[in-house]
This record gives sequence, C-alpha cells and structure tokens, in this order.
Amino acid sequence: MKTRTPISSLHGTASLKGIMVSEIISRPKSQRSRFRRSRAITWLTCLSLLVSLCGGIMVTSSAGAKSGQKDGQKPKQARRVSSDLIEKAHGRKSSDTVKVILQLDDTMSDGLSTLLQSNGIRVRKSFNNLKAHAIEMPADLVETVASFPEVSYVSLDRPTQSMGHLSLSMGADAVRSPTLSNPNGLDGTGIGIAVMDSGMFQSHVDFLDKNGNSRIVFNKDFTGENRTDDPYGHGSHVSSIAAGNGRISNSAYLGIAPNAKLINLRVLNSQGTGTASSTLAALDWVMANKAIYNIRVVNMSLGTPAIDSYRDDPICRAVRRLVNAGVVVVAAAGNNGKNSAGQKVYGMIHCPGNEPSAITVGASNTFATNSRVDDGVATYSSRGPTRSSWTDVDGVRHYDGLMKPDIVAAGNKIIAAQSPDNALVRQNPLLDANISIFPARDQMYLSGSSMAAPAVAGAAALLLQANPSLTPNMVKALLMYTAQPLSGFNTLEQGAGELNIEGAVRLARMVKTTFGNTKPVGAAFLNTTVLPNPQTTISGHTFSWSQGILLGQHWARGSSLIKKYQPFYALGTIVSDGVIISDGVIISDGVIISDGVIISDGVIISDGVIISDGVITSDGVIASDGTIVSDSILSSLGLTMSDGSLVFHMGTIVSDGVLISDGTIVSDGVIASDGTIVSDGTIVSDAFVLAQSAAVNGDLTAALTGEVDTGIDCLSY
Repeated sequence: MKTRTPISSLHGTASLKGIMVSEIISRPKSQRSRFRRSRAITWLTCLSLLVSLCGGIMVTSSAGAKSGQKDGQKPKQARRVSSDLIEKAHGRKSSDTVKVILQLDDTMSDGLSTLLQSNGIRVRKSFNNLKAHAIEMPADLVETVASFPEVSYVSLDRPTQSMGHLSLSMGADAVRSPTLSNPNGLDGTGIGIAVMDSGMFQSHVDFLDKNGNSRIVFNKDFTGENRTDDPYGHGSHVSSIAAGNGRISNSAYLGIAPNAKLINLRVLNSQGTGTASSTLAALDWVMANKAIYNIRVVNMSLGTPAIDSYRDDPICRAVRRLVNAGVVVVAAAGNNGKNSAGQKVYGMIHCPGNEPSAITVGASNTFATNSRVDDGVATYSSRGPTRSSWTDVDGVRHYDGLMKPDIVAAGNKIIAAQSPDNALVRQNPLLDANISIFPARDQMYLSGSSMAAPAVAGAAALLLQANPSLTPNMVKALLMYTAQPLSGFNTLEQGAGELNIEGAVRLARMVKTTFGNTKPVGAAFLNTTVLPNPQTTISGHTFSWSQGILLGQHWARGSSLIKKYQPFYALGTIVSDGVIISDGVIISDGVIISDGVIISDGVIISDGVIISDGVITSDGVIASDGTIVSDSILSSLGLTMSDGSLVFHMGTIVSDGVLISDGTIVSDGVIASDGTIVSDGTIVSDAFVLAQSAAVNGDLTAALTGEVDTGIDCLSY
C-alpha cells in the first residue's frame, strides 16, 4: 500500500502573492529574466511543491504552451484511450463489443474508413459538426482504432443523468423595469434557451407567452423513445426555472427569463437517464441550428462522472465548440458535496461541469427568504477542484485541477412546473407542491444543482437581451464579477459567489457594443469612464460584488477586468489552457490579460489552503470543517473521498449524491436516493431529488406549503 503525506505536514511550506501584471509586462525580456533569477529559490520551492502535489499539471501546461500546443490539447505523449475503456476492453473477451465515442482531429483516412466498415464494427451515429462518431466495435480493436494518426481520443459512450421566492432573491425582479431599449423590461424576449433534459410538458401554462401562445418553439427526442413530453418530470421543472412565466399563483413562481423561447431537446429517457452519444447528438443539432432559433444559451442540468480530462472528453469538447461559436453553455456542478455521514467531500464536479468554457453552477440555499443575508452553499452541492485527468504513455495520471464551480445560485426546495403523473412524484409524492387542482398549472419541489443551473441560464438570457454583443466569456466574467461572496464558504464551494442578476445586468448595459474586429489589449471595455458602484441591494440587504473571476487554477481581481478589454473575452479563447505562470503573469500565445489585474497563484497545497493574496476565500481554508482525511483519500490535490464512503475509481460511483439506506432521511438538504451502488459509470438512482429536510423535524406540512393557485392568470409578470 502506498504511503501518503499527511495533510498537515506541508502546512505553511510556501506562499506566493499575486503580482500586478503591469509591473512585469512593462519590463524588457532581459530584465524579466533577471527578475525571475532573483526569485529562483522561491520559485524552485513552489515548483517542487506543484510537481509533488498536482501531478505535474502546471509543468505539463507550461511545456505544452512553449512547444506551440494549442488551447485544449495535451502533449503528444498522452494516451488516446480513456482509462475506463482500457479497463473494460481488457476485461472482456475479444469477441465482446463495446460502445465508444471516437473523436477525430482531422479528416478520416481511407485506412480508418475501411477498418470501420469491417471487422464487426458498426458506426451508430455521426456528429458531423463535432468531428465525432458513436461506434460499436469488438473490444480487441479499440487500441487499433486509436492508433490512427487522425484519431484524437476514444472513450466509452457513458451514461448521463439529470442532477437533481427565486426571481426576487436572485435579483431578476430588479431588472424588469422598462427602458427605452426594452419597453417591457428584461424578460428574455428574442433569446432562445435550449434545454437538454427529460423533455417538457408542453401544455403547462408556465410556457405560454402573454398572448397565450407556446414559447416552446422546437421539440426533438434523442433518446429513441419517440416522444418529447416529460414522463420523468425533471425537464419541465428545469425549463420553468429558466423561463417560466408568472401566470400561476400571482407570479409566486416566476422564472428568470419569462418570455424567452424554449428549445426542447430530450436527451434523458423516462427513467431520467441517457447516454453520451444522445447528448452529443443534441449538441451537434444545436451547432447546426442555433441561428434558426437564435439559441444563445444551452442549459445542461445533467452529468456523467468526470473521468477523462476536459481536453479529451467528447461532451466537454462539444461544449467548447458551442462556446467558441458564441453560445453560452451552463452546466450543473453535481450533488456530491457530502458523504453518507454528512461530511464534506471535495473534487466531485461532474462532466460537463469540468469544462472550463462552461459556466458551472453549484446550489445555494436561500432558506426560503428573499433577503440574501442568510444565504449559504447547499450541503449537497458538489465542490471542486475538478478531478478529471489524462494519462501519459508511462501510465502517470495528470489531474486537471480546475477551480470549480464558477458560481452558485438558488437550488434548494425550488417550486416550479410539474408534468402530470411524472416518475419523480410517483416515487416520492411529497415532491408534489399541491399548488393547483389543474394539471397544466401544478408545481413541484426539487432541489440540487440541476435547479441552480437554469437560474443562471435565464440570467444569461437577460444579459444577452440587454447587450446582444456579449460573448460567452464576457457573460461568464460579468456573472462572476458581480456575484456575492457568501460568508463562511470557500472558492471550491461557491466559485466567485452567488448569482446577482441586478449587478450583472447593470454592468452588461455598460459594456461597449462597438468593439469592431480589432480589440487591442487594454482597450476601453465600458461605454463610460464612471465605474458602477460594486454593490447591490436585495430585500433591504446590501452586499458587495466579488470583483473577481476564476481563471482555471487561478483567481483574478481588479477593476481592469471591466475597465479594459481582456483578450480572453473573445471567442475561441479559454484562459486555463496552455497557461504559463511567470511572476504572476498569465501568458498563452501572447499576453491575454492587460495591466492592472492581480493574478493569484491559486495553488491548492496538501493541507487544503489556497496560497493567494487573501482574496480567494473568506476563511482561507479549502478542506477543513469536518472533511474526512483517511486511508481512501484521493491525494495529489488534497481531496478526500473519506473512508470508502464514496468510490470514485474508473467510473464507479455510489449514487449521485448522499447514499440513504432504508429510506432514512439524514439531515437538511440530503439527496433522496434509491441506495443503489452502481459500477461501470452507470448511474441509475434518482439521487438528484430532494428528500425534504423538514422530515427530520416531523414538520412536513409547514415545509411544503406553497402559494396556492386560484386558476386565474396573472399577466403582470
């Protein structure tokens, strides 16, 4: 058994401060070299620490960048077959078949094309916009296929699964006031939100516009069940959080963007499960049809275990293609924030939440109040950093280690649209909020990052309505810059903080719309020289913005993030790829951050402390307050899986969330699960549904009381 360094043994070993970028950029190259040499001892110490703790992540990234490695690519010595596929292929007879996703970097050669038409190989689906194919092949041919030079990566066709007073508390109501450019206020008009989920109950009143017409403009099934309604119940709920209208119960359950168009892409079946290939098919469809429906936002309240590095994972790479094409992609972080004993767990962000170009959203708990003074991160919300990885030819695993989630939003006990006779309510009748006697108006409770993600998707739609010229990276930066840091929670729990739509929209309206094709580093970003007051007041509580953004493994702060155009705001740029850290400067194919921005090193050391200038977290600690450090610790980034309570080995996972045996409800925010431990990456439990915390106190009635619907439409939303 390997010995591991105790978490406390390296406490206080090294400390790096963020440095003003302008201080370094302004020096000639020779002076920068002398400056670096003068700090050689400090940097060698930190480099040693990084190599030992991070599995060589930073070293590899630097080497890759220096050799001309493009964003999103690994060094050439990386393996091109996922670890779980190798394990599965080697464990089977040569005649057995496996379902895989084949990704290409280049046009398919005649040799590979011939191979794929023989030897019992079947091409199930092709995703032409993504350069990927879903293939069924004999297990013993996997590495032969991977050996072709045009092949980028081969991985399993893994299963996916759903993740289990809102508009006021998130600041959306504050932007409803009419303006000259938006006479009806911001409500998402004209923006298309594609929801990849379990379908939509299309007759629900929540999905009508003010003229009584459906705002669901397109429906397509990718599951093979040939239906686009919502027998599972998850997709309708998610969709109405993003874009439900305020007709029911006097607008008590108003969505974030109540007049946005909805595109129903059904990728989860009647049991709430799907596959990577069906998800890729939907992403491929969005790429081909985004202009027709003005799809500017995609919501993915679903996930699969994040095994492969985001550089290899087919869903992550498809998400990146969409973001580079101008579409904001919002992903749920997951609901694995604690183990069965209720202790915190780190490093359980799901795919595609591990993709740096996506906006990854965790769940906050508003405790049913409009004021944000008591808000906190929900106990079940998955924490970072990302644990997806790639393996080199020597068998050494390299973890991505990105700081995620990016942001949190209300996700606990959210009341939203209920589809009739859905599986979730049948399995747990207490989820029925009993709001209305009319099926087309009824609502239900759900909790999880699945509910938080569509709140952010709706917010993105409002920002794009306010300023259509925003790029996805700008939307992400504005949401993080204006977020409210929640006291007592660290960056790996909350990202930049809690969603603040009022602040983000106010800032978005100030961003210039006339950049043109030339956007020099440091060009004026706003249409005014007067910076906004970095504070927002909601329900009488005033809070300050974070005034910073996450950059992969780093944190950046400073008003230059909004005063000056940053090159990574452009399409096709992801700051966390190919990053070189040198005296506080982030460089990737040239300088991508202007002067006046302070960059922290963002390194997570073994005792869980982030080395920074003190602005990363409120308490400065990552893995404390009850996190178990035990024999089954997954080290390298200081993460814990705790005493075998969670198994995370080659795709094996213990239901997505907290394992509850015998139907016992443990504590507040616990996820209801069927208790099934599933291997091979398959997740079949309904672990994303809230087991109402009030059951602990025996006070179900009070906890489940919502504002009853009279059946009379409210049209003043």
